[in-house]
Amino acid sequence: MGAVTKQTLFPPLMPAGRPFRVSNASRSSRKGIVASSLQELISKTLDAFLISAGIVTLVLEEDGTVVDTEEFFKSLDDNTHFMVLEKGEKWTQTRNGVATVKRKKKMGVANITFDLYKLNPKDFIGCLNIKATFYEIYSVSYDIKCMGAKSLLRKVLQLMSHAAQITGQFLLYTGTYMLQLM
Repeated sequence: MGAVTKQTLFPPLMPAGRPFRVSNASRSSRKGIVASSLQELISKTLDAFLISAGIVTLVLEEDGTVVDTEEFFKSLDDNTHFMVLEKGEKWTQTRNGVATVKRKKKMGVANITFDLYKLNPKDFIGCLNIKATFYEIYSVSYDIKCMGAKSLLRKVLQLMSHAAQITGQFLLYTGTYMLQLM
């Protein structure tokens, strides 16, 4: 009973964080990060390098060895140099202190996509999303929502019916007036 109370009142302390150095794939940016576990290091690396994609690979900078288990991570020394690789990036060896970086080929200037979708199956037309991406860096998107087209069509038909009634009434009164004149 005493051990349970002691464990509940005083939870075991987290292991102290260890210092590491992390660089991006081009080695143009380096950050110092203190972490006590592999998951914590990956999480802090994503925040430090402003990486939004959660799928990254952590490798040793010196030889490109993938670090993916907690046991291997615990066996590494303090101040170990890591490299974070995003999807499509590969580790490259440095030559005379200069890193050779392989970049993806640019396929074109712009990429435009049109997405037509419905938020509700009862929608008349639905929504259209137009997205343009320039040089795979800048993107602009615009949503056109046509969910109320059915009610708009109903209002237009009601307006046309009302206009037809007014025209009919006008023709009847004009015909009656002409008949009285004759």
